[in-house]
Amino acid sequence: MAESIKYYNRYTRSIESEVIYGESYLRWTYENPLGRLALNALVKRSLFSNWYGWRMDGPKSRKLVAPFIGKYGIDMDECQDAADSFGSFNEFFYRRLKPTARPVESDKSALSFPADGRHLAISNLSQVDRFYVKGQQFDLKTFLGSESLASEFEEGSLLISRLCPVDYHRFHSPVSGSIVEQRDIGGDLFSVSPIALRRRLNYLWENKRALSLIDSSDVGKVAFVAIGATCVGRIHMIRAMGDELAKGDELGYFAFGGSCVATLFKKGAMAFSSDLVEYSNQSIEVYSKMGDALGRKASP
Repeated sequence: MAESIKYYNRYTRSIESEVIYGESYLRWTYENPLGRLALNALVKRSLFSNWYGWRMDGPKSRKLVAPFIGKYGIDMDECQDAADSFGSFNEFFYRRLKPTARPVESDKSALSFPADGRHLAISNLSQVDRFYVKGQQFDLKTFLGSESLASEFEEGSLLISRLCPVDYHRFHSPVSGSIVEQRDIGGDLFSVSPIALRRRLNYLWENKRALSLIDSSDVGKVAFVAIGATCVGRIHMIRAMGDELAKGDELGYFAFGGSCVATLFKKGAMAFSSDLVEYSNQSIEVYSKMGDALGRKASP
């Protein structure tokens, strides 16, 4: 029997097992030799994800909304729009929430989670092999698409926030500041589920990415990277270079599929919350929602 994916739920304060959308497909694709052939032949390519996204944009896909809400227990009281108001499944997928649904941590020294999801904190990027398969190193230069930028964040801190298909799929700024650089980085569209990443961490820097560099007076430069994945060929950024951001301001959203965002801080700029450190050191993700505290800026 396949090992289940466990995470720590910050709200229930308990270890829970993840209900994985499309688990049998994911396990066959990434754990079966025949599945891996299909992965390299078709699944990773944009054509497949674009076709799937086109299906989720079609009016016929709206019939999938109600069963999805029921099966995964989506709290529609949080949503800005009624369940029957969406013209397609994708419209439901990147739904907006009521302004009161995700209060942003008010403590000025706190940094907030950029998205709903399961989060893994790595306090020192040079130790990333402790969290995934031994021997895998994080290729920061390729991930950021810049040797000079990689040198700035060397031995810095990394938060990987993994969004499942059942999650709220808009992402937000973890800090206040201004966008001083923004660019797209081309790539494939592998899954970013732990089923895939525990086999090959390289998917994080081989996938399509959108980088925003935020200059914050609190913690210095922060690199925010939205990462595409299988069935998530479209990363929609709604903020541009030069924009001023308050902590918690929306940066963009994903179309259909599970994906993740990565937030990088410079060495010594901040410290992660104690539960993030405790469970991440056991390679267990922490479930938390956008706006809650992920850590604090370093004391002067």
